[in-house]
Amino acid sequence: MERTVSPLYAAIDLGSNSFHMWIVREVAGTVQTLAKIKRKVRLAAGLNSENTLSIEAMQRGWDCLSLFAERLQDIPASNIRIVGTAALRTAVNAEAFLSKAEAILGYPVDIIPGEEEARIIYQGVAHTSGGCGKRLVVDIGGASTEVIIGEGFDASALTSLKIGCVTWLERYFKDRCLTAANFDAAISAAKAAIAPIVEPYQTLGWQTCVGASGTVQALQEIMLAQGMDEIITVQKLKRMQRQAMQYERLEDLDIEGLTLERALVFPSGLSILIAIFESLGIESMTLAGGALREGMVYEMMSQMRHNDVRERTLQSLQTRFQLDGTHAGNVSNTARALLGSCLSEWSLEPQANYLLDASTALHEIGTMIEFKKSGEHAAYLIHHSELPGFTRAQKHLIGELLRRYRENLTSLPEQHALSAQSATRLLRLLRLAVILCHRRDSSHQPPFTLTAQDNALSLTLPASWLAANPLTDAELQQEATRQSDMGWPLTIITSE
Repeated sequence: MERTVSPLYAAIDLGSNSFHMWIVREVAGTVQTLAKIKRKVRLAAGLNSENTLSIEAMQRGWDCLSLFAERLQDIPASNIRIVGTAALRTAVNAEAFLSKAEAILGYPVDIIPGEEEARIIYQGVAHTSGGCGKRLVVDIGGASTEVIIGEGFDASALTSLKIGCVTWLERYFKDRCLTAANFDAAISAAKAAIAPIVEPYQTLGWQTCVGASGTVQALQEIMLAQGMDEIITVQKLKRMQRQAMQYERLEDLDIEGLTLERALVFPSGLSILIAIFESLGIESMTLAGGALREGMVYEMMSQMRHNDVRERTLQSLQTRFQLDGTHAGNVSNTARALLGSCLSEWSLEPQANYLLDASTALHEIGTMIEFKKSGEHAAYLIHHSELPGFTRAQKHLIGELLRRYRENLTSLPEQHALSAQSATRLLRLLRLAVILCHRRDSSHQPPFTLTAQDNALSLTLPASWLAANPLTDAELQQEATRQSDMGWPLTIITSE
C-alpha cells in the first residue's frame, strides 16, 4: 500500500545579520525539520551613511542565495515564502539586490514592513512556546528590534524599532573596544528609541516575557554553561556586561558558553536587551521556541493552528511513537490526584503541573525501542527531540524524570526547570502513579488516599484490594523501600 508523504515547505528569511532557510514537513500534527541552512551575511553592515548597500554586502547575499536555490527546486511554489527584513527595508538600492536575488532563487522576495515582521514573529512564538495569559515578545535582529504584546494567537501591540545588533555594533562599538563608555552610549541610544512605546506597553501589561532572538539564545547558552538557570534577569544581563568588559577588544571576547559565531554582535545585542529590560521594567525572560521563520511556516500550514501548543506536542509524540493514549491519560489522572493530595503541604512552582502531565503522557516512549532500558531510551528521545511549548530546561527535566520512572531509583541531576525538591517530588508521584495503573484499566484501580507531611508520604489502600492484587502490593512495598532508602520516607498503609 502506497503511503502519502506530506509536502515540503520552505521559509527563507533574508535577515540583516544572517540569511536562513528552513525546510520542513508536517508529521502527525507537528513540524519536522528536514534542513536548516544559515549563513552570516551581515547585510546591514554593508549600509553606508546614505543607506546604500555596498556591492560587497550584496554579493555575500547573492552567494548565499545560490546555495539556497538548489533546495527549492522540488518544493511547490505555494509552499515557499521568502521575506526580506530591516536592512532591505532601509536600503535605497534594495531593488538592485532584489532583481538578482529573485533571478537566482526563481521566486519573488517579499520585503515586509516592520509591523508585519512583528506580527509573523508573534505567530512563530505563539505556535512554539507554552504559557497562558498576555505575553511580551522581544526579537532583536540585525537592524531592527520587534516588540509585541499578545495573547493566544492574537497580537494587540506590534512595534518594530530601528535598533539592531549589527547597526549598534557599527555605531557604538565601531572601534571594537569593550569600554564602559561604549556600553553606556549603546544602552542610552536604545532607551531613547524605546521611550515612545514604554507607557502604552506598560498600560497593556503582560504576564510572561519571551525573547526570540539570537542574542537571547546566546545569553541562555552562556548562563547554562556557567551553571545558572535559564531565566534571564537584568541582574544576569549586568553580570554578562561585566564579564564582557573584562576584555579590552571584541576580538578578545572569550566568555564561557559564548560561541565565536555570536561573539561579534553579542555586546551590541546585550546593550539593546539591557535597555529594553530597564525601560519596560521586565522582571524575567525565557527563550521562545520560534520566531519569524516558524511564523512563516505555520501560516502556510493552516491545519497546524492549535490553542494549546504543549498538548499538540504531546499528542504528536504519542501518535508518532504509537503510545497508548488511554493508559497515559489514566496515569496522568492518577498522578494529578496524588499531587492534589499533597498541595496543602507542598508548595510547588506553577509549571510543576504541566511538567508532571508531560511526563505521564510520554512515560512509555522508551519502550518503543526496548523494554529493559526503556528509561534510558526515553531520556535520549526526549533530550534529542523538539518539544514546542517546553523550554530547554523543562525538556531536560522531563527526560530525567522518564529515565527514572520505574525500577531503579536514583537522585535527579542538577537541572533548572524546577527546584531540586519539587523535581524530586514529581518523580516520586510519577513512580507511584505508574505502579497504581499497573493493570492498564481504570476500572481495576484501587481507591487510595495520600497524605504528605513535609517530605514523608503515606499511601493508604484497602487491604482487600491489596490481597487480590499481590503483584501490585509487592511493587508498592518495594517502592516504599526504594524511596525511603533515598531519604524520602514512604509508608504503605492498609485500611479495612
